[in-house]
Amino acid sequence: MSQRRPTAQDVAKRAGASRSAVSMVMNGNADGNVAPDMQERIRSAAAELEYTPNPIASGLRRQRSQMIGIVTDEAASSPFAGRMLAGASKAASERGYLTVIADAGAPNADPSSFIDELRRRRVDGLLLATQRLRTVDVPDGLRLQPGILTNCRDRLDSFPSIIPDEIRGGREAAEHLIGLGHRRISWIGGDDDVDAAPARIAGLQAALASAGLPAAELYSGDWDIADGYRGAGRIFGRPADEWPDAVFCACDRVAVGVLLYAGAHGISVPGDVSVMGYDDQRHLADATVPGITTMSLPHEAMGREAARRVIDELEGAPAADAATTLLQCPLVVRASTAPRTARAA
Repeated sequence: MSQRRPTAQDVAKRAGASRSAVSMVMNGNADGNVAPDMQERIRSAAAELEYTPNPIASGLRRQRSQMIGIVTDEAASSPFAGRMLAGASKAASERGYLTVIADAGAPNADPSSFIDELRRRRVDGLLLATQRLRTVDVPDGLRLQPGILTNCRDRLDSFPSIIPDEIRGGREAAEHLIGLGHRRISWIGGDDDVDAAPARIAGLQAALASAGLPAAELYSGDWDIADGYRGAGRIFGRPADEWPDAVFCACDRVAVGVLLYAGAHGISVPGDVSVMGYDDQRHLADATVPGITTMSLPHEAMGREAARRVIDELEGAPAADAATTLLQCPLVVRASTAPRTARAA
């Protein structure tokens, strides 16, 4: 026969306290309601009995499920955007909440139906998260309880969101290249269907203009290795005296394509040209030779901040306003960028 699970009443008896005092201590509401010495006696008794509160019973009393629903597209399976989900789950766990993830990434899947289903299952709050930065139409169900957009923003700017500061990231990446002495910078990859590309380009061009340098040549494409290879072919197919000093790639996968082209055609990186990536995709940017200098997307920080904001509202903080919160993309310097060489000069 299994041993009976200790109850709050057992803790109260061991500590010489009331059942309500035990509840307040275990739920973090004791300050100002239970004397400090009694709080300590209750915690000691709970440790001796190996007592932990029953989350289901606690949720029923509070009319809460202690669950946060997260509806995603490809973010659930993305190797680097998964950090966003990990950040949200960790932040929620630290506050006593469980995250439930619904993957709406299948073709023709409707995030609204997943949100409605999570609401029927009584989640306390909701996050709508996307793998790539984009503008979305906020589902009606998301507006009916504490919720927030993560790595996406409301088309009407009427719902709170947390996204990377892509313009600042593009500017700081360009400033890194300019600081190394590079004066001619080209851009490869990206497309206007993903909001990140125009924002990163805007930051790049602003940094060049501020430094009194010519605008970057833009070689548009997509977000994959093949696009980087093709773009590099267009750039380095010209005479060497027309090459840029540095190439700023829309993402790390595009940068890999540039490195592959350079290696196949005897172009030294960073000796002949510096190559800048974006995203800091783990097991990619740090695995190439040379490693890719890049801007790290703050996926984990976005998930953590989103969960914190939703739980704060659940626990009595004022609802978040509709403003967009921008998080910095830190620079990660590796070996693909270096000071301007004599050839470039």
